[in-house]
Amino acid sequence: MALFKILFVGDVVGNPGMNMVQKYVKQLRRDYKLDAVIINGENAADGRGLTPKNMTFFRHCGADMVTSGNHIWHKKDIYAYLNEQKDLLRPANFPTGCPGSGVGTFTVNDVTVGVINVQGRVFMREQLGCPFRAVESAITFLKTKTPIILVDFHAEASSEKTALATLFDGKVSAVVGTHTHVQTADERIMPHGTAFICDVGMCGALHSIIGMKSETILTNILTQMPSRFEVETRHPLIFNGVIISVDRLTGKAEKIERVNIVDATEGPVNE
Repeated sequence: MALFKILFVGDVVGNPGMNMVQKYVKQLRRDYKLDAVIINGENAADGRGLTPKNMTFFRHCGADMVTSGNHIWHKKDIYAYLNEQKDLLRPANFPTGCPGSGVGTFTVNDVTVGVINVQGRVFMREQLGCPFRAVESAITFLKTKTPIILVDFHAEASSEKTALATLFDGKVSAVVGTHTHVQTADERIMPHGTAFICDVGMCGALHSIIGMKSETILTNILTQMPSRFEVETRHPLIFNGVIISVDRLTGKAEKIERVNIVDATEGPVNE
């Protein structure tokens, strides 16, 4: 059986996260003989949003596609990029007038991969379009192009993520959750061949609150006063992801494996 191996990298938070991407993506590609790399990059620019410069960096590190989420609109210079380029997705269930698209494809060694990016509504922006209907529509489009389809569900609630994976089990190759920045231990192949994990995790500082300096978050929690969140840069740093092995012909997932690297190497975090 010819398997197609995809590395999906969890939310990349600021310069520490990008350092980990630069350090480990090419190594993992070599060690696991990976065919493709998809990265959620929506926190790359100072913890919120990303820029065209960040996209150049991700592509240099080997990313075939970059997904995003609720912070996609924080850096206005990414708007034109979303309209002009096809390697960055925003959630598909945002209104159609928004820049960019939530559905895309890329081709590696004559194998086409479809990617769908949607955002959850539970504990998030409930006024968004239905992510379930958005995925259903996208599958209809992508199935004419490829049997290999991955969904990045950028959502808060594990129940909502599990519900989406259950509904589309056997119709997509994988549903991977992002947004909470905490890697879950529930990775599995569902009954009809879809790989699933509630949350892939993040790339950033281990001793932080979802990649941010703890004191800035705690000030907000304890006082309810506005507090400017800052990216934590202290080591150790972590690299979270999953490696999904998919049958090239059927699109069914055969294996999903968590990647959790803790890097205690001291040194400056590149700006």
